[in-house]
Amino acid sequence: MKRLLLLLVLAAGASVAQEPTKVESKDHEAPAGDPLIGWKWANFAILAIGLGYLMSKNLPTFFKTRTASIQKGIAEAQQVKRDAEQRAAATDARVSALGADIEKFRTEAGVEMQREGERIQQETERQIAKLKEQAAQEIESAGKTARRELKTYAAQLALELAEQRMGPLTGGMKLPGMF
Repeated sequence: MKRLLLLLVLAAGASVAQEPTKVESKDHEAPAGDPLIGWKWANFAILAIGLGYLMSKNLPTFFKTRTASIQKGIAEAQQVKRDAEQRAAATDARVSALGADIEKFRTEAGVEMQREGERIQQETERQIAKLKEQAAQEIESAGKTARRELKTYAAQLALELAEQRMGPLTGGMKLPGMF
């Protein structure tokens, strides 16, 4: 950068160092040839050679560094692109696997619901069997109680009937051991 600035200063100095051009009026005609034209061409040649030398010395390194930085940027951008593509591929794989996972969960949930339904069915059947057994026991118990009460009632009726039949024979007396 410093050399480019120096080059610009030299170019400006060379242009200022030249003789000012004379403006000819219409009344006066310009001389046929300019005696300093050779010096002007020599000055231009020196300036062109100097600029060419400075450009050939500085521009290749400038362009090389600029090319290297651009290539480095391109390589980094390509790496970022590859990373992004890998992340996108991983995301796509997860999304596609998500459908399979959902179907798997649905299948598992269906199987689990079926198992739970079977378990509830079995539990219900056990409860019903238990209730039937309890009902059978209660019925049997009620039957025994009813039979006992019936026997007792029948015995009482038999006694009463016997008392009524024996009453005229015994004269209204109660027999020992009777209720």
